[in-house]
Amino acid sequence: MASAAVEQLMTVDDLLALPENGMDRDLFEGLLRERPMTRRNRRHARTTFNAGHLLGLWRNGLKTPRGELLVGDAAFCLERNPDTTVGIDIAYISADLASQAADDTFLINGAPILAAEILSPSDTHEDLVEKIELFLRTGVQVVWIIDPDLRTVTVYRPGTGPVLFNALQELSGDPELPGFRMPVAALFAP
Repeated sequence: MASAAVEQLMTVDDLLALPENGMDRDLFEGLLRERPMTRRNRRHARTTFNAGHLLGLWRNGLKTPRGELLVGDAAFCLERNPDTTVGIDIAYISADLASQAADDTFLINGAPILAAEILSPSDTHEDLVEKIELFLRTGVQVVWIIDPDLRTVTVYRPGTGPVLFNALQELSGDPELPGFRMPVAALFAP
């Protein structure tokens, strides 16, 4: 009789206790996922900068208290028991969530208002679908999937279908990011 191996569920504390080994790590429903660190190309880096810069200009124009913009694979714990963690290329969090996390924290406990992912050559369709579904299930209000190759942004919101914007269109952040507007082409400008 063959016995099936049972995977041990991990917690955020277990994840943080692992030694650095050059791998990207996340937990998905308590299960460790490791993959080689993603090498991002110049187009990805430029698109990340442009999106962060445009969002930063918008954020700086808001009245206080205002939320916080996090760029560069910010780490979030989106679910507990079992724990689910994820890195997000660009996230905008509420002022309330920002006030709950110390500046030196590694993981933000809670969902951002905006989760923006810039596609990398290593992203798979399955991983992307799983991430979008996770974001929407855990309270992220708006998800942007930015494709530097096709020069598009696909916007996802809970309870609605995706909306695709191309480089000839303007993207509005309303209602989640009140007053935010930008030409999609600005994301991809050199």
